[in-house]
Amino acid sequence: MALHRYTRLGYRSRMLGETKASCLKRLNRIAGQVRGVARMLEEDRYCIDVMTQISAVRAALARVEDEILKDHVGHCVEHAIAIGDKDEQRRKVAELVDVLGKVAR
Repeated sequence: MALHRYTRLGYRSRMLGETKASCLKRLNRIAGQVRGVARMLEEDRYCIDVMTQISAVRAALARVEDEILKDHVGHCVEHAIAIGDKDEQRRKVAELVDVLGKVAR
């Protein structure tokens, strides 16, 4: 899973190594939680307990999402501002508005 891309201006935009490592560690933990939820269903565990665990998974994913967003703003958006390209700045703002709209749903 590549967490980088080339922008229209040609510079490579990617997640900081420490952010990537932290997110991957969290996602591995979340994968274990999801397997645990599946096991709970297989074992016919109490519905409220299953839903509580699903809520914990969603909260953990939200923390990963927050970390990636902070990295993006601190690196990619900051770079677009620093280079002074108004079109690239508009694209970055539009990307943020779009993704924040999806996240809020």
